[in-house]
Amino acid sequence: MQTPALFLLLPDYISTPDGMEIDQEGNLILSCPNFADLSMPSCIVKIDRERKVTKWFDVPLNPKTNEARSMGIAFGPDQDLYIVDNQGWTGIERLKFQGRILRVRMNGNTIEKVTVVAEGMEHPNGIRIRGNYMYVTQSTMEKVKTESGKLMSCVYRFGLDEENIQITNTLEDKHILTTYITQNPACQYGVDGIVFDAAGNLYIGNFGDGAVYKVTFDRDGNVLSNELWAQNPEELKSTDGMSFDRYGNLYIADFNANAIVRITPEGEVKRIAQSPDCDGLDGGLDQPGEPIVMGDDIIVSCFDLVTDETKVNTAHEMPATMSLLTIER
Repeated sequence: MQTPALFLLLPDYISTPDGMEIDQEGNLILSCPNFADLSMPSCIVKIDRERKVTKWFDVPLNPKTNEARSMGIAFGPDQDLYIVDNQGWTGIERLKFQGRILRVRMNGNTIEKVTVVAEGMEHPNGIRIRGNYMYVTQSTMEKVKTESGKLMSCVYRFGLDEENIQITNTLEDKHILTTYITQNPACQYGVDGIVFDAAGNLYIGNFGDGAVYKVTFDRDGNVLSNELWAQNPEELKSTDGMSFDRYGNLYIADFNANAIVRITPEGEVKRIAQSPDCDGLDGGLDQPGEPIVMGDDIIVSCFDLVTDETKVNTAHEMPATMSLLTIER
């Protein structure tokens, strides 16, 4: 297995890094919910090719709650940035069901326009854009009671130009694309990582089950199939953020195991790097939340916050860190 290297020690206004994207200029864009210190505003930062970090903007607050916590991010075709605002992740009662999807239009370093695409969401998490739609994972749906009593989660599909969609977090929501039930009783947390392959197939990670599903579509965008594609409990414990390389390999942040896992186009699951409980200062995987492929590099944001019996991580430390791996052929 590879030994991860240190990519960055992040500035002290970042306590929890999470989702990433690459802009038109080749900058790495990092979403920082800052859940570890709620006195820090959630922000979006730019990391240039020399690894210089610059705060781009603070995430616009929800006027109902005076709060915002960004997780997944994705650029639209017009370079507007779509942001998953998951305030409910904080566990604060008044912030439950206050999640939003925002569309932010920037003019340089100034916010020009903010559009609320959807609101009232329980636990929105990951986002990807393809064609005229965005696809958003919602990791918990506690209002939906299943026969087994186990957790349901879902994927929503919204049009890029839709606005002010009111989400009920029930099966009545017409924007639900697919639903999933997490079977693992020890980790009742649902769909999280989400990514498209080059052919337009959608891959969705069920976090608690350490399982990846493949969704295929017909020409009209209807779901043709939604099937389990890859799962290996010995190699993959949980599925957070996901990213493809140009060879068709899928890289997954195994949040629970402090590991990065590769799945080949044939569905072979193999752990390529793993760290013990650590502070990440030497590049160790300190609860990896998302990988992103840039050329031959795999850059990993380290969430470093959650601690329970299913996690290797035992404590949060500052400074927040990012790790670096390389693609091996």
